[in-house]
Amino acid sequence: MVEVADPTDPNLLVAEVEALGVRLARVRQAVGRVIFGQPDVVEQVLITILSGGHVLLVGVPGLGKTKLVETLGTVLGLAESRVQFTPDLMPADILGSEVLEEAGDGKRAFRFIKGPVFCQLLMADEINRASPRTQSALLQAMQERKVAMAGQVHPLPAPFHVLATQNPIEQEGTYPLPEAQLDRFLLEVEVTYPDAAAERAMLLATTGAAEAKAEAALTAAELLSAQALIRRIPVGEQVLDAILALVRGARPETATLPAVRQHLAWGPGPRAAQALMLACRARAVLDGRLAPSVEDVIALAEPVLRHRMALNFSARADGVKLADVIDALKASLG
Repeated sequence: MVEVADPTDPNLLVAEVEALGVRLARVRQAVGRVIFGQPDVVEQVLITILSGGHVLLVGVPGLGKTKLVETLGTVLGLAESRVQFTPDLMPADILGSEVLEEAGDGKRAFRFIKGPVFCQLLMADEINRASPRTQSALLQAMQERKVAMAGQVHPLPAPFHVLATQNPIEQEGTYPLPEAQLDRFLLEVEVTYPDAAAERAMLLATTGAAEAKAEAALTAAELLSAQALIRRIPVGEQVLDAILALVRGARPETATLPAVRQHLAWGPGPRAAQALMLACRARAVLDGRLAPSVEDVIALAEPVLRHRMALNFSARADGVKLADVIDALKASLG
């Protein structure tokens, strides 16, 4: 009789987490051969994908956001698709549309033609250059992993992730993303300029006769297994309390910190706590640890919270920044 491994066995869980850590190290090495000088950005994007979520990359053009998404599609073995968001883009250009076809016998019927959203890794490039109507076309796909069209429900492939890039809202021709859609992104990742050494290495590596190419280090099936394993990692009471204290403390209605009560118009909902819980688990595995810590909560507080809260008018007039409020919340955790 063949013995079946007990999925609740802690020794088995430890072995699986350690094996996943080895595979993820290969993933980071593969990405690092193509992407230079953005270790924090790469880490946070990998955390998002391991958590099963979507990520919003914010930064000025030319910082390699598009290159990062293309590289991750190759390295993670995902079928990718790209949509360039423009002011005249329509929801059907993303989701698909129904066309009327006539058969040889004269009978007519509608057929659904799938849009680019039917992939495993969707790059929504410059998402805030499209109108709010088109932006919101992704809401159901991001939350429910399906598309409803003309009364029919079409499931999306698994895994399914949206990696959206956004230009700073101060730039011309941009539309702010609706709050409901921002909340669907697990993390908001700021992409900044690389340091001098990284930019020098990038110049030497990308302007010669041969350029480094991304290579697959994981498959879609292995990624799904990794996402399921992340959810099985235990979280200690101290970490759970820190997550709840951080998220609940960021709501003006229930906050005890003066900085929150005075400066925020609204705060994060329960989805922020869910995102932080999953992201802390994923960060621990990426760092080769078997359980998350309060340090993970502090490290991920800003990318999880900053797109889920808003300053009130008086705070903006006084020059207060969201980063200042989040720093006060992190400091309150001790």
